[in-house]
Amino acid sequence: MDLHMSEDFQIVAIDGGAASGKSSTARGVAGAAHFLHVDTGSHYRAVTLRALGEGLRPVGGPALEHFLAGLRFETEVRGNCACLRLNGVVPDAADIRSDAVNAAVSAFAALPAVRKAVRTYQRDQAAVARTHGFRGLVMDGRDIGTVIFPDADLKIYLEADASTRAARRKDEGQTDTIDDRDRIDSTRATAPLAAAPDAVRIDNSNIPLGGVVEEVLRLLRQGASATGASRATEPR
Repeated sequence: MDLHMSEDFQIVAIDGGAASGKSSTARGVAGAAHFLHVDTGSHYRAVTLRALGEGLRPVGGPALEHFLAGLRFETEVRGNCACLRLNGVVPDAADIRSDAVNAAVSAFAALPAVRKAVRTYQRDQAAVARTHGFRGLVMDGRDIGTVIFPDADLKIYLEADASTRAARRKDEGQTDTIDDRDRIDSTRATAPLAAAPDAVRIDNSNIPLGGVVEEVLRLLRQGASATGASRATEPR
């Protein structure tokens, strides 16, 4: 699809609660726009999986600090997906979505030390995208537009009603409790789940995935056109 965008690198931040369609939308946008896709939820899941394997509980303290200091964050680009390689290993997708990880990931992700450990790595993904020749970066999570990339070119906040999100989780075979995860993510002291003031809110309860992706692409084209027009009128 020709988006007729400017040649400038663009960053799209997609936030929202559990099962709001963030990752599916981001993947669709990345494929259509030749952007690199980064799913930050997988980062916290990978850290949680490894922490549980070390016998750690989601509490702060010297044990957690020592564990985090020993983590090496690297990126393996597969197609248009940036996969986290943690201490040399890309975790299996099924493992990071196990019942144990589902039950613990929000608690680990709420810890300031955990969020600090992944923050720089996540911001570095823009450089990874540029290095690999992508036209932009689309990153989904819960604090992308507010913390990771507050100056993103486009910020999206996805919403859906509770029954729609529960049905999506069931279809995915997931067992996590959406309301509990959103409550923890929204009330944590560090980088809580929230819509950025300048985010475009999209309720996709009754909109198919393709329609949501096309709306994000339309907003990208609109933003690129506006930027191009602004530059065309600047004094030279």
